[in-house]
Amino acid sequence: MKELAKKVKADSFLLMASSNEIRNKCLKNIIDNLNKDKEHILAENRRDIENVRLENIPDSILSRLLFDTHKMDTVTAGIKDLIKMPDPIGKITLKRELDKGLVLTRTTTPIGVIGVIFEARPDALIQIASLCIKSGNAAILKGGSEALLTNRALFESIKRAVKESNLPENILVQLEARSDVGELLSCCEYVDLLIPRGSNSFVKYIMDNTSIPVMGHADGICHTYIDEEFDLDKSIRILVDAKTQYPSACNTTETLLIHKNAVAGLFPSLNTAFKSAKIKVFAHENIIDKFDNAVLATDKSFHTEYLEKTVNVKTVDSIDEAINHINTYGSHHTDAILTNIDSNADYFMNRVDSANVYKNCSTRFADGFRYGFGAEVGISTGKLHARGPVGLEGLCTYKYKLYGNGDIVADYAEGKKEFHFKDL
Repeated sequence: MKELAKKVKADSFLLMASSNEIRNKCLKNIIDNLNKDKEHILAENRRDIENVRLENIPDSILSRLLFDTHKMDTVTAGIKDLIKMPDPIGKITLKRELDKGLVLTRTTTPIGVIGVIFEARPDALIQIASLCIKSGNAAILKGGSEALLTNRALFESIKRAVKESNLPENILVQLEARSDVGELLSCCEYVDLLIPRGSNSFVKYIMDNTSIPVMGHADGICHTYIDEEFDLDKSIRILVDAKTQYPSACNTTETLLIHKNAVAGLFPSLNTAFKSAKIKVFAHENIIDKFDNAVLATDKSFHTEYLEKTVNVKTVDSIDEAINHINTYGSHHTDAILTNIDSNADYFMNRVDSANVYKNCSTRFADGFRYGFGAEVGISTGKLHARGPVGLEGLCTYKYKLYGNGDIVADYAEGKKEFHFKDL
């Protein structure tokens, strides 16, 4: 593994120095190859799905595993958006004259080599590879074993596009064996960043077993709070979407908090809507009587990421109680308020400690594609470097460049010269 990682690191420097035109050419070739290989890729996905069905895999994994024409169209549309975006490398974010003829700039630069370990979701492989190429980062990719055949077919298409674009061969490599993950964690000399995607236990395992910096999130325990004044029709549409549009996604609402003064206006409409959408409800004892066939929620319920059409429901006495609940039980991913009171929305959005906070819309919007990033490599709930959906900007760091003309520090230390710090 270390020899392979060493090769990736060496080629990463060449990719870093490549032009935006060459990287865009590679992305265009990826689109072409995916379209050429479409039937083969879809056939391999059907084989993967048949294999996992024999193992009684949960529906949440099956929905992520599915790679059909719609998902192919979505990912290729994302790549087209990436191509249109300006080059993320070499942007000057600061230009300052320290003294006459001594100029400092801060410019964006790729991180280097990124190891991404992701769930059985084939479209993620395409998104991650495309984002890494556009941002000038080499990548070591390990997808979920349930998508082995699909990922292999996709990677072959993408790898061929890399070669056709005359980019270095080792800027993208794919791992397939589970044992490769443990070896990857030890490659601190060559891998600059790890992005694990998956269960809470898996992400924590990665964090606890490597000295390589890790970016991402462990859970997607997202909330929607119904304030005391709200629009009923809009709120019902939002709540159903936030729970059912893609139940296995990490930005799906897992807990609904309802202000006590909103209960009368929300029911029985909410109960009817949840029954119609076949949403299972775990209800706190203070609201269980408003639902048909609800199950009593426990403290464990509010710590659970269901990844299916199941939701917790609880009433709160105030917006502050809602905020406290979210900051206590949430995973700092995505949380929303549904309200007609603008000041309450501002109060909520400023105090909820999450990467994404919304007013009057579905938590399902937390996505790099929907943010106009083209795609995302993952969502980070951390507060260092990148936060929220990680697109091109999140895959770049920066370096300082100082342009001088024989300047030495001694002149300033001895008082012969003085800094005047002038932003240009």
